[in-house]
Amino acid sequence: MSSTGISADIIERFTAIVGEKYALRSEADLAPHLIENRGLYHGSSPLLLKPGTVGEVSAIMKLATETDTAIVPQTGNTGLVGGQTPREGKADVILSLERMNRIRDVDPVANVLVADGGAILAEVQKAAEAHGRLFPLSLGSEGSCRIGGNLSTNAGGTAVLAYGNMRQLCLGLEVVLPTGEIWDGLRRLKKDNTGYDLRDLFIGAEGTLGIITGAVLKLFPQPLGHQVAFAGLSSVEDALAFFNLASSLCGTSLTGFELMPRFGVEITVRNIDGVRDPLETPHDWYVLVDISTSDSAETAERMMNAVLEQGFEAGLVQDAAIASSVAQQKALWHMRESMSDAQKPEGGSIKHDVSVPVSKIPHFMKEAGEAVMAAMPGARICAFGHMGDGNIHYNISQPVGADKDAFIARWHEMNHIVHGLVLAHGGSISAEHGIGQLKRDELASVRPAIEMELMRRIKRAFDPAGIMNPDKVVSL
Repeated sequence: MSSTGISADIIERFTAIVGEKYALRSEADLAPHLIENRGLYHGSSPLLLKPGTVGEVSAIMKLATETDTAIVPQTGNTGLVGGQTPREGKADVILSLERMNRIRDVDPVANVLVADGGAILAEVQKAAEAHGRLFPLSLGSEGSCRIGGNLSTNAGGTAVLAYGNMRQLCLGLEVVLPTGEIWDGLRRLKKDNTGYDLRDLFIGAEGTLGIITGAVLKLFPQPLGHQVAFAGLSSVEDALAFFNLASSLCGTSLTGFELMPRFGVEITVRNIDGVRDPLETPHDWYVLVDISTSDSAETAERMMNAVLEQGFEAGLVQDAAIASSVAQQKALWHMRESMSDAQKPEGGSIKHDVSVPVSKIPHFMKEAGEAVMAAMPGARICAFGHMGDGNIHYNISQPVGADKDAFIARWHEMNHIVHGLVLAHGGSISAEHGIGQLKRDELASVRPAIEMELMRRIKRAFDPAGIMNPDKVVSL
């Protein structure tokens, strides 16, 4: 294999595994798979394979090992760090799980669902709902992202506060290794203390250790009561105090607590069709409160009223609106989930997916705001996210009238400022998007040397030929 292509003979051998129809080579067919969602990475590939069975995935990996061919797994191609994008100028073969999208089984008694790695998240949610159950992972891209990618990035989303991220929502996996061997770990047990937990190695590995072709997912009873409210506050400190109040009153029934700045609400109303400001007067900060209860709608209503009433009495909440219908609940969540897309019409956006201890959020926000504005006067900060679990999407929109390319060229400078403060507060430079290509080198600079060496040892043990999604997460 050369650095720019694969021999015709090897391409034909890969093609024979999946059939001509599912081996794509044309520029038009490949183009959508060569660029990541934000356009930060443009890769190259001579071939995209769409296997339909685990056996075909296994055969592809055996041939890849034999021929020293790099394989890049891809599911919904919704990742934001270039983990699913082939390398530029290389001959990476893309392996798409698009065809492997079945819901294999739903067991409402055991509260589990078994799905292919290519199953679309929204379809998994619907399959659970059809059996009176809930699969709680919820993302803005849920109509196109797929379970294998969700697991490979240990996706979090909006319900981590109550249900955890994908690592907590998965019981077992089926994985094809770089050698083509198949590990059938589709166990449905909540208790299985038999040696190393291989499942947790593959979750969050971003396809660098193997290809997740199936998963056993946890389900939960559908909530009988659900209330959503939108509240205006004057400061992040008040938002934190309000979160503590809501947590104390609601316990595990508090299923979402999202923090948003005024600028984020303004651009979402301005740039996203159908979104309107829920409150009559502007406020510096907002929170979206989501409460779900297992017994009745009355309980959820009573909880939300108590939370807001005490928030007003404590001087934390300045104004609030409670959704009076399912449609209004969805509208409030749509506004929150559209906030990233709302930045696109505003020009360039430098994004950070970070987490800090919840108690440190106000300090981090203040210090980061001062540091960013000092380095780039006129920058417009859109810092929002899952306050309940400390995950903040600290995004910076370009100053009005600034040159977009010149602004984006300062990406690493802004990263250095924001990530430095994140680490100073004991946080993480990647909360839920992963490492991919974007943060690979930075990861090596912020983690202890022994931690990185252990990661490299694991990579070499699972992928001795170095063909599995190379140059992502760790470099060998």
